[in-house]
Amino acid sequence: MRKGVGKSERDPNNSTNRNDNRYSADSIVVRSALESVRKRPAMYIGSTGDLGLHYLVYEVVDNSLDEIFGFGDRISVVVHIDSSVSIQDNSRGLSIEKHPRDGRSASELALTELCRGTPGRRGWPGLGLSVINFLSEWLRVVIWRDGNRYEQEYNRGVAVSELRQIRKTGRHGTKITFKPDPEIFQVTEFNFRMLFQRLREVAALNPGISIVVADERSDKSNEFLFEDGLGGFVSALNKNTTVLHDQPIHIVRSAGQEDHLGIEIAIQYTERHSEIICSFANDLQTADGGTHVSGFCSGLVRAINDYAKSSGALASERKEPAAEDVFEGLVAAVSVKLAQPCYEGCTKARLASKVSEQVEAFVYDGLMTYFDKNPVVARRIVGNVISWACKAIDHGLDR
Repeated sequence: MRKGVGKSERDPNNSTNRNDNRYSADSIVVRSALESVRKRPAMYIGSTGDLGLHYLVYEVVDNSLDEIFGFGDRISVVVHIDSSVSIQDNSRGLSIEKHPRDGRSASELALTELCRGTPGRRGWPGLGLSVINFLSEWLRVVIWRDGNRYEQEYNRGVAVSELRQIRKTGRHGTKITFKPDPEIFQVTEFNFRMLFQRLREVAALNPGISIVVADERSDKSNEFLFEDGLGGFVSALNKNTTVLHDQPIHIVRSAGQEDHLGIEIAIQYTERHSEIICSFANDLQTADGGTHVSGFCSGLVRAINDYAKSSGALASERKEPAAEDVFEGLVAAVSVKLAQPCYEGCTKARLASKVSEQVEAFVYDGLMTYFDKNPVVARRIVGNVISWACKAIDHGLDR
């Protein structure tokens, strides 16, 4: 018998007996969505530290992108002195229509219910806004729609006012202001640099959309607008770096009717001694990579080695460069857009969808075509790769 097991646990007539096979509805603990999210926030946002804190902002921005598509062109993110943050867009504005059975407005449902609405571009229906609301000390929403301004307030996920029509207006859009709850988060101070980096990526992934980030605590502000998508993004990353070719290699494949897979890559070689590969799936940063990155790397290595051999740049007796040599000095961005993305983990940091073969084929074919049309750039890249391979051999590295 285990130490500490008392008579009440051993008594067959006791209702709390662990061996009791009786099971009823009373045995089930039912929690509301609000209780579930606040009890285990890391299940929804990954952590209650810096990453989880900033994830709140990214989710609201992603929601704005869904709303703004086809209706507007600007999103602003402002960190206030009290460490609250506002995200405002010029979209059509969140819907204010009342649900026919529930009676609440569509905006209130989006802010208080999990998995409401239809899937957005990221394949996750209606989860974000409610989670932000549940994990905030307070949240205020302003909606400009149909010629009117509406407002509503929440306290730790609970509405403390009705959605009120304030006045007439000619504006359109949504503004959400919230303050992360110190009862939930270990850190409640936003890091401007983290917001800067992520919002620059978001702007690059959505050409033509202007994204402004400002910090009232330090008077810092930046505006990002990339008409050239990931090509402009890679150029920005290499702004103060010596590059081997002036313009990034930028290749785009629109989603086809059969596979519904869109692919975009941009690469530029530099004199760095390491690589940078930024990856995205449905506009979400996949910090841990995934199948799209595996496909990109395979296609890149194969294309450079094949071109090196076919162009005569690689001596017949020389062993082809290893993958490590191909990645030296590489700065790249890889993005895929697919209908039903599958991720590993709740924060979607790694793509699991089976797209590796399609991405590899696209990258290989696209680069080989580019190399054939731009032999000067191709030889410069291949020469750099072979140079790194020779250095590895000279230093006795086993590759």
